[in-house]
Amino acid sequence: MADAATPLPLLSLAETEVAREIPRDQYLPVLTSPPFVLVDGAFNTRDLGLVPGSPLRAGFAFRSGALFRLTDNGKAVLEGKLGVKRVFDLRSPEERGVAPDPGLEGVENTWIQSTRPDSTPDLDCFVAGEGEEGYREMYLEVIDVYRDSWKAILEHVRDRPNDPFLVHCTAGRDRTGVLAGMLLTLAGASQETIILDYLLSRIGTEPVRLMLLQFAVAGTKATSQEQPGFYNLVSLRASSWKAFVEGVQKEYGGFEQFAADELGFSKEDLAKIKTNLTKPQ
Repeated sequence: MADAATPLPLLSLAETEVAREIPRDQYLPVLTSPPFVLVDGAFNTRDLGLVPGSPLRAGFAFRSGALFRLTDNGKAVLEGKLGVKRVFDLRSPEERGVAPDPGLEGVENTWIQSTRPDSTPDLDCFVAGEGEEGYREMYLEVIDVYRDSWKAILEHVRDRPNDPFLVHCTAGRDRTGVLAGMLLTLAGASQETIILDYLLSRIGTEPVRLMLLQFAVAGTKATSQEQPGFYNLVSLRASSWKAFVEGVQKEYGGFEQFAADELGFSKEDLAKIKTNLTKPQ
């Protein structure tokens, strides 16, 4: 569980527009300090229990970008220092085929086929405002398409509280961000804490920012980065997360109701999940 105070310089840096480079001397001290964890060959890796204000216990739930470039040192950090026992991979079959996760000693790799392929984001939906409409629809699709993964992760929290786990996708910001927001919500985190964790991926992805921008151009079939809606799509803003949360509330009655009605968890299950996320074991 982290201190509730949110360092304003940290939030300010996390709000940097993705079109602007964050200088190395500004992002490196952040990425080598909690809640981030330095894992050689990975990026955007952090402990959800060390995000300022987080109710989660430290050392249990980790999130990250892709792991396929892990060095031997990076593997040793995950296996030893962090004690990760299970990795959940949220990527598509195509993403995994190009860049499979490495084997880690004593670590269970879990990948579950999504209910259907992700849709290609429609940039027209991201043109207005800060792209809130597009984000709401994109993340509502994510929460639906990956429901079998969400269920498996929550079952892990319920049944294996002594086995630290890590969740990742490619950038570790959208699919992984939805899951992190769900875990933080179920643990009782404030909206400010959840949004801060969401925005921290702006700093966490800075070392691979240009690569991810190219990935986004290809994935959206954009004519260029200047196409209307593109920069709203690749940016992380509090307004986008709030629009998604409003969508979850309207569509499902909130994250807890989603876990109950759509994933099949009982009130007792959800109470156990909250306890296991927050209480020392």
